[in-house]
Amino acid sequence: MSVDAEAAPKPAARPNLHAAVFCLLAFAVFSGTDVLVKLLAERMAVPQVTFMVTTAALVLLLIQAGATGTFASLLPRYPGVALMRAFLLAIDTILIHYAFSMLPLSEAYLLAFLTPVLVAVLAFLLLGERLSPLAWLGVIVGFVGITIALQPTMVSLNLGHAAAAGSALVFALSLLLLRRTKQLETDMALVSTLLVVLAAVALGALLSTGGFRPVGGSDLVSAAAAGLFLLGGHLLLVRAFRTGDASVVAPFQYTQIIWGCLYGALFFAAPVELHMVAGALVVILSGWLVLK
Repeated sequence: MSVDAEAAPKPAARPNLHAAVFCLLAFAVFSGTDVLVKLLAERMAVPQVTFMVTTAALVLLLIQAGATGTFASLLPRYPGVALMRAFLLAIDTILIHYAFSMLPLSEAYLLAFLTPVLVAVLAFLLLGERLSPLAWLGVIVGFVGITIALQPTMVSLNLGHAAAAGSALVFALSLLLLRRTKQLETDMALVSTLLVVLAAVALGALLSTGGFRPVGGSDLVSAAAAGLFLLGGHLLLVRAFRTGDASVVAPFQYTQIIWGCLYGALFFAAPVELHMVAGALVVILSGWLVLK
């Protein structure tokens, strides 16, 4: 066999390669959003930050739809399912934003990595899907990894850890629901519904906890940039799942631990600790086992 023939990708390899690139970019962009959210949360309440960032993303989406004449694609065909999914993701976003305000980015990401494991468990409990012995081993390994990374006997656990774990659970539920909506709705409708519901939920939480605090010009610029990153991340992730196989795309969420450690060190002087890296590697292994 020639070298060229050996090097030529299989028919499904090139789409999956493109999907992997889109997914890597998506989570890098999402991590940029998370940095800005964490910085903004140092000066104002988390619901206000979430509302500002989400509103900015929604405005940008409407501008894009107006420029391309695709307003119709923003409306869901099945509002009930789309709204339920959006509500779950709204809760997920507020929980993880709160976790970012309380924890180093790497710790919040690490707990969020439980999502693939929780999807497997919930699919077994709620949908009756059978898990292989290897997948069950992955479930156990995932919790071992969290224990290694967080060292509960040495680290003081707080509400931030609970919020990050809660966000993983809610996000897992939204992914199960996505199995029903993926073929029923356009991607743009799912994104627009999410942003509308998230903005409404964040506004309700904000008004119930004291209302708006004064916002400076730099805060508005940061919120606009975070909104742009948020929208861009969702569009890239949609493109990734449209281009390649879900089993290939999903594990790239784990690259966020790299961005979490990098951005944490650059912007928040957070040390990269050995037990955190070791635990992250174990959690990544668990996700791989579950996906197998």
